[in-house]
Amino acid sequence: MPVPPEEPCQCADCQRFYRAHDRLIRENPTLRQQQEMSWAAIQSFRTLAGRVLEELQKKQGDQPRNGESDATATLGDDDAERMVAELENINAHLFSIEVLLERVFDVKLPEQVEDTFKEVAGELAPDPLNPDRLRLNRLLHQTPDLPN
Repeated sequence: MPVPPEEPCQCADCQRFYRAHDRLIRENPTLRQQQEMSWAAIQSFRTLAGRVLEELQKKQGDQPRNGESDATATLGDDDAERMVAELENINAHLFSIEVLLERVFDVKLPEQVEDTFKEVAGELAPDPLNPDRLRLNRLLHQTPDLPN
């Protein structure tokens, strides 16, 4: 007996994911475009996380001056050190992802295969019951650090 398809989740986080997922497929329907978009996303994430890490490290060494509003002033020394360590871990993971993406850039596909990417993208993007999307949805709800 076939299993009935799961209904897509309607929570705000999943709805935001569905919209972003579909938009990224529609706007980047080829392997090359997906590679470039993924590369740019990782680079921007690394740049931003690296700059915030530098700012926190700099502020850790400085004492807040005469009533200045300082984000790290509200954190204790242990919390600030933990945040710096977490950001260092994030940057290490992002670097690992970047190295893996470099391997993906070595793949060159003929135009015929890129055309197939475009066809499949047109089929995937509007499909709310896409199995990959549902699988990601379940993973999203199993992540304890996301708000409900």
